[in-house]
Parts: sequence; structure tokens; C-alpha cells
Amino acid sequence: MADQTPSSPLSTGAAPLRLLTVHAHPDDEASKGAPTVAKYAAEGIGATLVCCTGGECGDILNPAMDRPEVRERLQEVRLEELSAATAAIGYDRVELLGYCDSGMPDTPENERPDNFWNAPLDEAVGRLVAIIRRDRPQVIVTYGDDQRHYAHPDHLKVHDITLPAFDRSADPQWYPEAGPPWQPLKLYYTEWSPTRILALHAKYEELGLPSPFAGAWLERIESMDVVDRITSRIDIGEFYEVREKALLAHATQIDPNESFWFGLPTDVARDAHPYDDYVLARCLVDHDPDTVEHDLFAGVPGRR
Repeated sequence: MADQTPSSPLSTGAAPLRLLTVHAHPDDEASKGAPTVAKYAAEGIGATLVCCTGGECGDILNPAMDRPEVRERLQEVRLEELSAATAAIGYDRVELLGYCDSGMPDTPENERPDNFWNAPLDEAVGRLVAIIRRDRPQVIVTYGDDQRHYAHPDHLKVHDITLPAFDRSADPQWYPEAGPPWQPLKLYYTEWSPTRILALHAKYEELGLPSPFAGAWLERIESMDVVDRITSRIDIGEFYEVREKALLAHATQIDPNESFWFGLPTDVARDAHPYDDYVLARCLVDHDPDTVEHDLFAGVPGRR
């Protein structure tokens, strides 16, 4: 349930509506909530992406891109892909938090002192606070508190820095050099709900296609405590294709022949679950906890 207790008496004042999302690597912004951002961009609402690492440790997952000239400049290529993807989505501001990819546990990359996982918490939070204070978003989207299904160190750290940044951005005692305080009003976790997974799985079966969700994914649903947590369901049917375009922009990471992303025809996948699902984790505006939201900006002053 969302925390209704303000972290600061600071008023947000008048400001244009803005969404800010915090992601771990280039390509995460494409796979998680891209149509939502596109939907709000089409309404004229600005969106900031904070990408915490450059994705330097990512493997080349598309065989067509696994070439020496790509491997030699993989970090640069991934940032070029990020630029193309965010343009397709509709982000008007993209900020790199400035840390190296942390890799997976028990790898040499995970031991690097300059990676995101090993960054001092207050330092990383401070970098995010500076962006929040500059861009003044009312709504922030980050990763959830239950990441057992994919406990990548960088994904865990995204969660760990965003929650304190939500509070500290409004507190003038924290990071006075980072600009005037600003209080965001709503904080969301982006989720892949079991409802979405089951709906897509059913479509694969209906069409007689091998489902990438069979086996481990379906077994995992039994341990995923998110069905009742989904508080906000955004209708993104008109913008579903944006996710596909943004994913394909990340050519080193996304194989266009991968059934997980592209195994269903676009219209079938869109109609199976034409929503992005979220959990409202913090809320400083009026909110009915018994009603599913259909707008991340619901209750925000200035929202029509």
C-alpha cells in the first residue's frame, strides 16, 4: 500500500507536469514502461530518463551484431542505441548517472570500485537528487522492492537510491549544492504482472506456438506477490508498437527473432494485455487505495 505520509512539508509549487524514470542499463527503458512514456509524451508531458550505467558489461545477444568492430566499441554502440530508443519513445531528457555496469555477482566487473553497485549510497542518491531538483518531476518510476526473479546488482541499486532520493530531494539539509529543494508527489514501481504473463502465455498456446513463459515463468508466478499489489494500470494500446521500436533500436541486446519479445504478432500481443502495470509505492496526494488508477498523474495539481 502506498505511504500517504509526506516526507517534507515543502510545497511543490507550480511546475509543468513531468515524469522521471530511473533505469539500470541501456535497453531497460525500452522493456519497462516505454509505451507509458510515449503516451504521456503525446499529451505534451515531458519525460526524463536517468540511466544509471552505460551497460558496459552487457553481452551481445543478437548474433547478427556479434562482430569484432561492434565488440571493440560496445560501450559507444550501446549509448548510440540508447539515443535511438529514447527518441522513439519520446524522452526529451536523457541523463547518465555516470557509473559503470556492475556485472553479475562473483564476476571481476562486480568488484570494480567505480561500478554502480559499489558506489557509496549517499553519493549515488545525491547525483539523482540533483537531476530531480533540476527537472522537478511530480511522478517518478523505479524498480520494485521484490526482485527475486532477476536480482541484478544494478537493478537492486536502482531501487535503493530512488526511494531516499524521493525524500531527500525535498530536504534542504541534504545536498544543498544540488539546487533548490523539490518534492515529487508520487513514486511507482514498474512491474510485469502475472496477469500480463498469463495473458501472453495463453495467446501462444491459442496459436499453437511455443511459449517463452512456459516452465520457469509460470512456476515463478506462484511466488510473485504482485497480483494484489498492482494499483495502476495504464492503457497503452495505441502506443504498444513503441516498445517494439525501442527494443529493436538496441540491436546488440535484442534479437529480432527472439520469441520472448517478438513471438506473437504485434496486434495479438497488444490485445492480449494492452496495459503497463505499476505499484504506487509513495503518494503525497489524495488517492483511493481501493480503486485501480488509470493515470500516473491522478491527483497531481495541474492535471486536467
